[in-house]
Amino acid sequence: MRPTPVEERPDHPERLNEAVRLRRGRRERWQREGERSIGQNLALIGALGWTIVTPILIGIFAGRWLDRTFGSGIFWTLGLLVAGLALGCSLAWKRMHRE
Repeated sequence: MRPTPVEERPDHPERLNEAVRLRRGRRERWQREGERSIGQNLALIGALGWTIVTPILIGIFAGRWLDRTFGSGIFWTLGLLVAGLALGCSLAWKRMHRE
Protein backbone atom coordinates (compact mmCIF):
# COMPACT_ATOMS: atom_id res chain seq x y z
CA MET A 1 0.00 0.00 0.00
CA ARG A 2 1.21 3.45 -0.91
CA PRO A 3 0.81 6.23 1.61
CA THR A 4 -1.53 9.06 0.63
CA PRO A 5 0.37 12.07 -0.78
CA VAL A 6 0.45 14.95 1.68
CA GLU A 7 -1.43 17.38 -0.58
CA GLU A 8 -4.34 14.92 -0.98
CA ARG A 9 -4.92 14.50 2.76
CA PRO A 10 -8.08 16.22 4.08
CA ASP A 11 -6.13 18.04 6.79
CA HIS A 12 -3.64 19.60 4.36
CA PRO A 13 -3.63 23.43 4.74
CA GLU A 14 -4.33 24.11 1.05
CA ARG A 15 -7.44 21.90 1.08
CA LEU A 16 -8.55 23.47 4.33
CA ASN A 17 -8.09 26.98 2.91
CA GLU A 18 -10.14 26.03 -0.15
CA ALA A 19 -12.96 24.64 2.02
CA VAL A 20 -12.99 27.77 4.18
CA ARG A 21 -13.05 29.99 1.08
CA LEU A 22 -16.02 28.08 -0.39
CA ARG A 23 -17.91 28.23 2.91
CA ARG A 24 -17.36 31.99 3.22
CA GLY A 25 -18.54 32.52 -0.34
CA ARG A 26 -21.71 30.52 0.29
CA ARG A 27 -22.40 32.37 3.54
CA GLU A 28 -21.91 35.77 1.87
CA ARG A 29 -24.24 34.78 -0.96
CA TRP A 30 -26.86 33.59 1.53
CA GLN A 31 -26.62 36.87 3.49
CA ARG A 32 -26.87 38.89 0.28
CA GLU A 33 -29.70 36.95 -1.38
CA GLY A 34 -31.49 35.38 1.59
CA GLU A 35 -33.21 32.04 1.61
CA ARG A 36 -35.15 30.69 -1.34
CA SER A 37 -38.92 30.74 -1.08
CA ILE A 38 -40.96 27.59 -0.53
CA GLY A 39 -42.12 27.78 -4.13
CA GLN A 40 -38.55 27.86 -5.41
CA ASN A 41 -37.62 24.90 -3.21
CA LEU A 42 -40.62 22.91 -4.44
CA ALA A 43 -39.75 23.74 -8.04
CA LEU A 44 -36.19 22.53 -7.46
CA ILE A 45 -37.46 19.28 -5.92
CA GLY A 46 -39.77 18.72 -8.90
CA ALA A 47 -37.01 19.43 -11.40
CA LEU A 48 -34.68 17.04 -9.60
CA GLY A 49 -37.37 14.36 -9.64
CA TRP A 50 -37.83 14.66 -13.38
CA THR A 51 -34.06 14.74 -13.84
CA ILE A 52 -33.89 11.30 -12.23
CA VAL A 53 -37.10 9.80 -13.64
CA THR A 54 -36.63 10.75 -17.30
CA PRO A 55 -33.43 8.72 -17.95
CA ILE A 56 -34.94 5.78 -16.06
CA LEU A 57 -38.07 5.79 -18.25
CA ILE A 58 -36.01 6.13 -21.43
CA GLY A 59 -33.91 3.16 -20.30
CA ILE A 60 -36.99 1.07 -19.56
CA PHE A 61 -38.67 1.80 -22.91
CA ALA A 62 -35.46 1.26 -24.89
CA GLY A 63 -34.77 -1.94 -22.95
CA ARG A 64 -38.27 -3.29 -23.55
CA TRP A 65 -37.93 -2.60 -27.28
CA LEU A 66 -34.53 -4.33 -27.41
CA ASP A 67 -35.83 -7.30 -25.40
CA ARG A 68 -38.81 -7.71 -27.75
CA THR A 69 -36.57 -7.35 -30.80
CA PHE A 70 -33.98 -9.90 -29.65
CA GLY A 71 -36.21 -12.07 -27.44
CA SER A 72 -33.83 -11.74 -24.50
CA GLY A 73 -36.27 -11.74 -21.55
CA ILE A 74 -35.53 -8.74 -19.34
CA PHE A 75 -31.79 -8.52 -19.99
CA TRP A 76 -31.78 -5.13 -21.74
CA THR A 77 -34.62 -3.68 -19.68
CA LEU A 78 -32.84 -4.33 -16.41
CA GLY A 79 -29.47 -3.14 -17.70
CA LEU A 80 -30.78 0.07 -19.19
CA LEU A 81 -32.96 0.74 -16.15
CA VAL A 82 -29.85 0.62 -13.93
CA ALA A 83 -27.90 2.75 -16.43
CA GLY A 84 -30.76 5.28 -16.48
CA LEU A 85 -30.83 5.37 -12.70
CA ALA A 86 -27.08 5.99 -12.53
CA LEU A 87 -27.28 8.71 -15.17
CA GLY A 88 -30.28 10.38 -13.52
CA CYS A 89 -28.66 10.40 -10.08
CA SER A 90 -25.43 11.77 -11.55
CA LEU A 91 -27.27 14.57 -13.33
CA ALA A 92 -29.28 15.40 -10.19
CA TRP A 93 -26.09 15.46 -8.10
CA LYS A 94 -24.43 17.88 -10.52
CA ARG A 95 -27.51 20.09 -10.60
CA MET A 96 -27.72 20.23 -6.80
CA HIS A 97 -24.11 21.34 -6.55
CA ARG A 98 -24.67 23.94 -9.24
CA GLU A 99 -27.66 25.48 -7.40
